[in-house]
Amino acid sequence: MKTPFRLWLIVVAALVASVANAQKIVIKGSDTLGAKLVPILAEEFRASHPGVSFEIAAEGSTTGISAIIDGTADIGMSSRSAKATELSAASAKGVQMTEHTVAYDGLAVIANASSPLHNLRKRHVEQIFTGDISDWGAVGGNPGPISVYTRNTSSGTYSDFKELAMRKRDYAPSSQKMAGNEQIASEVGQNPNGIGYVGLAYSKAPGVKVLTIDGHKPEARSVNSGDYPYARPTFYYTNGEPTGIVAEFIAFTLSEAGQKIAEQVGFVPVKH
Repeated sequence: MKTPFRLWLIVVAALVASVANAQKIVIKGSDTLGAKLVPILAEEFRASHPGVSFEIAAEGSTTGISAIIDGTADIGMSSRSAKATELSAASAKGVQMTEHTVAYDGLAVIANASSPLHNLRKRHVEQIFTGDISDWGAVGGNPGPISVYTRNTSSGTYSDFKELAMRKRDYAPSSQKMAGNEQIASEVGQNPNGIGYVGLAYSKAPGVKVLTIDGHKPEARSVNSGDYPYARPTFYYTNGEPTGIVAEFIAFTLSEAGQKIAEQVGFVPVKH
């Protein structure tokens, strides 16, 4: 019969082993990746790695890149490439910013489902989001003021759309900044005069319609071919080459199973 002291030692040893085996992956950054795709990937990964937990904060690409520079995350999610200033800041701290392309995306321009419009020209998109055009009647819609919804300044999508669709011009002063893709879709879905942009994974929200741009739909074929003008890669960033459980999770994201999940969520898989 084991003594109480020996039983206590066994319990303590089991607890120590349990803590040692428990691993946490901290992931911060892009709402485009972090609101839907990464949580689903994490859940699937945990099914075969029950000792792993995740901390996911989707507050914008800038926060993800900053978290890698500051050492507060294992993976930084980003829907844009790191800027030269960020790479310099990382280098100054001895951080080696390593980029991993995880999926492709198309920025869908969405209008309220009641809009009679189905297509916009690229120049009209630029003019609407910069404020040069402020009435729907100017582009063939029902006359009325245009309500422009954009992401906030910490968002990689905010920067990407500015570069891809607006020739880096400033957004209209009257534009309303939203924290995430889902918020933009919700506002446009409730406002007959609304227009905004979201990642493909968020383009099927109720009350909205996706507009073609110069006749091109944001879908896998047009994103891969380059026909759709507002296509972009999305990334994970790490400090150097990842190791251990973080490397395993990134490998899972890029595996056939992970890329199938990305496709099901609404992203365009990375070509292997």
